[in-house]
Amino acid sequence: MSADDGLEPGAVIGPADDDPVLAMTAERTRDAIPNQASSVTLYDVARLAGVSTATVSRVLHGQDRVRTVTRERVQQVIEQLGYVPDGAAQSLSRRRKNVIGLVCVEHVGLTPRQYDIESMSLLFYDEVLRGVEARLRDRDLSLLITYLREDSNFDWVTAPDGPMAFSPRLLALSGKVDGLLIGEGIVPTPFLARLAARLPVVVIAGDPDERAADVVTADNRAGSAAIVTHLISDHGKRRLFHVDGPPTAPDAKERRLALTDVLRVHPEAQLVGSYDGLFSVQSGEDAAAFLLASRRTSMPDAVVCANDQMAIGVLQALARARVRVPEDVAVTGFDDIFVGGLVEPTLTTVHQPMRELGEHACARLLERIATPGLPKSVQLLPTELVLRSSCGCPRGTATRQVVQPAEPVHLAETSPAPTTDGRRASGAPV
Repeated sequence: MSADDGLEPGAVIGPADDDPVLAMTAERTRDAIPNQASSVTLYDVARLAGVSTATVSRVLHGQDRVRTVTRERVQQVIEQLGYVPDGAAQSLSRRRKNVIGLVCVEHVGLTPRQYDIESMSLLFYDEVLRGVEARLRDRDLSLLITYLREDSNFDWVTAPDGPMAFSPRLLALSGKVDGLLIGEGIVPTPFLARLAARLPVVVIAGDPDERAADVVTADNRAGSAAIVTHLISDHGKRRLFHVDGPPTAPDAKERRLALTDVLRVHPEAQLVGSYDGLFSVQSGEDAAAFLLASRRTSMPDAVVCANDQMAIGVLQALARARVRVPEDVAVTGFDDIFVGGLVEPTLTTVHQPMRELGEHACARLLERIATPGLPKSVQLLPTELVLRSSCGCPRGTATRQVVQPAEPVHLAETSPAPTTDGRRASGAPV
């Protein structure tokens, strides 16, 4: 076995892995292989990378018995040739699999003592899944579901136009389905564009500015603007504290930008601080603990949370500290999960149509499978302002108001800066 056989010590190699003649031949014939996913085979990738088909298979399945330099070379060839495992490109036109893929995001950062249900991803995708199934139920189609962790699913390989994200697991999944529903913008745009060129892709709860694939998302900006405006205009709140979501979540970004938009048109109000949360109950409790420790003698008028789980954590922590809600501090959430109507005080929030997101995204994916040449589109589903008592409305309030679409204001993708008497937690200065 040579030093550059491409495999870790102890791995079984194929006959092509240590054949320098084959590697040289592959390099010379690089331009001879058609750059079309529909005509590229596993053997083409192996020949051009100068390895065996077994090594290519190991790379595609994410196995760890391949040397890093060889893995990167194979990944680069796969991208250059547009190869899709299992002939998924041919299946789009000739042999459908009758399977749709759903890629969900598992957010990281939960502490060991947290229940999984505290993760927004499970509550969110449960509703999304119901919507997807509603569209597939009568169509004799199956659904293949996988979860990707937001922090550890993409390798970075060298490409002619710079570093490029690469996910062997996602690439392998693309060969088993007729189309992909991908959650929350977890896939970087360059890799998403490559996937969308190979098979139909729709992003659920993605960035409205995404142009590499179809996007179906809630009108987060309008919903967030409505709830912040309600606090300022209807309840006279002037000092706001923001509990943000994960930096990778497009929903959190849109809600953050809406807060900035509203504060710009309401100079009488100000942001006195913020905290980087993780869409979990625990991170809401942590945010409240930080707030109580740093501002006990100068509490804000309202705590605006980027989702309901964090708002519930804030309510719990404030109750333990004997801070009254809403008399001392108002608290709001976003999403309208069922628990929000059971806590005390009941939670003012924004209803995100999670089930409808699944339905509309699946409908769009089926359209794109049937008509691959459709232009890319972005669907913004309307939200509802759900008024209860945590914002300062009278106890027993339970009203819903459809939120009108907001005029988009394109701002820099940064967090709103707090005033001089506030700061951002988690070691992330604004």
